[in-house]
Amino acid sequence: MEKTERVGLSIERQLLEAFDRQIAVKGYANRSEAIRDLIRQQLSEARLEDPNARAVAAVILVYDHHVTRLSQGLLQLQHSHLLETVSSLHVHLDHHHCLEVVVLRGRVRQLYKVADRMISLRGVFLGKIHLVTLEGHASTQCPASPV
Repeated sequence: MEKTERVGLSIERQLLEAFDRQIAVKGYANRSEAIRDLIRQQLSEARLEDPNARAVAAVILVYDHHVTRLSQGLLQLQHSHLLETVSSLHVHLDHHHCLEVVVLRGRVRQLYKVADRMISLRGVFLGKIHLVTLEGHASTQCPASPV
C-alpha cells in the first residue's frame, strides 16, 4: 500500500459546511475519503481529454425495437467492434421501447466513434455515452485493452 501524506487546506467556512452536508448525504465516513474521490474523478476527466487514452464506456440507448433493422444494426455494430464491446444489457421498457446499455473498452477516440454510430441509428430516441478511465492514476491500473 502506498504511503499516505497529510495535507492542510484552507477553506471558507460556508464552503466547508456545504461540503460536509453533501458528503453526509452521500454517506462518506470522512472528508478525506470524499476529497480523494473528487481528486480521482478530476484526474479521470482530465485523462479523457486525450483521444488515445484507454477508457471504458457505457453507451445508454432508448429505442423503438419495431423500427426495421434497428436491432440488427445495433448487433452488427457490436459484433464488428468485438475488441471494444465488453458486454450489453437489454431491457424491455414497454411494448415498443427498449433500453440497451453497451459496455465498451478501448481508446477514447474509438469509443466515441462506435457510440456515435449507435446513437445515430434510425429509431434510437435517446443516446448517451459515459466514459471513465483509471489509466494514469498513481494508485490504480486500468486493465490493458487489446486495441
